[in-house]
Amino acid sequence: MENGITQLSQEFSNNSFLQKLYGPNNLHLEKIENHLCVSFHTLGNQIIIRGEEKAVINAKNTLVNLYNFIETGQSIDVNDIEDIARLTENNKGRNFLNNDLVIKTKKKYIRPKTIRQAAFFDALNHKQIIVALGPAGTGKTYIAVAKAVEAKLSGEVEKIILSRPAVEAGESLGYLPGDMRDKIDPYLRPLYDSLYDMMPSNQVVNLLASGDIEIAPLAFMRGRTLSNAFIILDEAQNTTPIQMKMFLTRMGKNSKTVLTADLSQVDLPRGINSGIKDALEVLKPINEVGEITMSHKDVIRHSLVAKIISNYSTRDKKINKND
Repeated sequence: MENGITQLSQEFSNNSFLQKLYGPNNLHLEKIENHLCVSFHTLGNQIIIRGEEKAVINAKNTLVNLYNFIETGQSIDVNDIEDIARLTENNKGRNFLNNDLVIKTKKKYIRPKTIRQAAFFDALNHKQIIVALGPAGTGKTYIAVAKAVEAKLSGEVEKIILSRPAVEAGESLGYLPGDMRDKIDPYLRPLYDSLYDMMPSNQVVNLLASGDIEIAPLAFMRGRTLSNAFIILDEAQNTTPIQMKMFLTRMGKNSKTVLTADLSQVDLPRGINSGIKDALEVLKPINEVGEITMSHKDVIRHSLVAKIISNYSTRDKKINKND
């Protein structure tokens, strides 16, 4: 070590994986170098890492995590590199990138891209009821649907039930054209889109036809007991406290329930409290319940979306403070 600079080396046993690890024209290595402020020097199947001690350790762990992913047959995209480096950097001694935090569906493997997403994955594995809060674009619904599909395909549950409260910003379903299904389907379209991204279309159609996957407005849950099912209530901020109590008490044996909500986009009429806020107080003392709160930093859509959400949040805080 000289002038605060540390040097470590990491050797990889299988040379055939190194091209995927390094990326085209060493692009993956460059991404890590820029993100962690280190430098790499490659010698055969060995990489020399130089930089400040903490950064060098993080870089080494990032390379090992990437190599382990490649070794298990998973592909690494250049856009994943900084996310994986960030997760490795922030895991505080725990490996959030292990196989327990990979969701396997028919079409793809899905893994966390931020530290909060990793916590969400972990809660989905170990809790019976999971509340995922955060702005649009943080992957709340997508990850929950992916986990539901994995549970169905593995035989862990018999059914997937996806639901939303029938409340829309500034619109009423009653004024839309067509019969009840025509009115409801566009509102539930994001749930269909997620399913088609996880499984071949013919399989989705067959499971919907057989009732093994059910997509329905929240009102259709009343009076039922939902056993052996993976149940997702999307847009849960748009429930009333009575609706939320009804939904939570539908849960039967061998079922897992996920609530997703964006507290910044409550579309209920003025003066009506959100059921998710009420539920958080009721559920908090229960050990089998996990709560994950994501922010604009967890947005995985276009980078501008995160900036827009952050600016809205800052603006709203100023307005509330002045009020």
